[in-house]
Amino acid sequence: MSIELPEAKILAEQMNKELRGKRIKSYQLRDVERLQKIGFINKDTNSFNQLIDGKIESVTSRGNVIRVKLDNGTNVILSPEYGGRVTYHEIEKTVPQRLHLRLDFDDGTFLAVKLTGMGVIHALRNSELEKSYVYRRDFSDVLSPSDTREFTFDRFSDMLAERKEIMKSLLVGKDAVVVGVGNSAYQDIICRAKIHPKRKASELGEVEKRALYDAIKFLVQERIRLGGKDQFLDLYGKQGRYAAAMGSHVKTCAVCGTPIEKLSIAGGQTHFCPRCQR
Repeated sequence: MSIELPEAKILAEQMNKELRGKRIKSYQLRDVERLQKIGFINKDTNSFNQLIDGKIESVTSRGNVIRVKLDNGTNVILSPEYGGRVTYHEIEKTVPQRLHLRLDFDDGTFLAVKLTGMGVIHALRNSELEKSYVYRRDFSDVLSPSDTREFTFDRFSDMLAERKEIMKSLLVGKDAVVVGVGNSAYQDIICRAKIHPKRKASELGEVEKRALYDAIKFLVQERIRLGGKDQFLDLYGKQGRYAAAMGSHVKTCAVCGTPIEKLSIAGGQTHFCPRCQR
């Protein structure tokens, strides 16, 4: 299950509450050889040695990326954006055997991280953070929909006026105008905004821009309020309660009853209502 902005924020806030002030006593890496080859985990696993004896100062997120900052100038960067689990354990026997990173803390508690798809588990010094693609992408000046101070309608509208891409390219990927939106959120957003997936940003009128902006804000806030998507499990294993309005599971439009159609766009399937989304 993919981790998008709302789920990353939920995990980061829970981790910050539980882990801040804890000192890392030891770590374990398991079954990481394949992940190392494709860059998802440090190629030199000795990089994780620098985490030992570090005390966690803070856990923050931006977009899909979680930064665990330690007091010794090192960081754990987590981005299980195409599938992963991050869980906290007070008893060792509850720690799953199948994992990629386990952190043992000085108070006898544990953090377990497992990637189930594409993602990142990196141990990096502060001076190395900008070398990380996911950190550089999300901890950037691109608009974050969870920050009400920066994500204003005027700023969002101005950015749309300069873009000629279709909706997916506008909202998802390295050139998107916002961080933290994946394929699942994007389909839900344009469904709620009643915009066809092939519409270009530069073609949208003011009413449509406002609808798109409001749909992004609603999705992020509602998914956080409901504890994430209904396939998401938080730090404690609690399941989210947000049911997506659009996706492969939807057969007919909940508004008009029209059969849902799909298009192949940018390497993935986009599901939409041909009657409501124009």
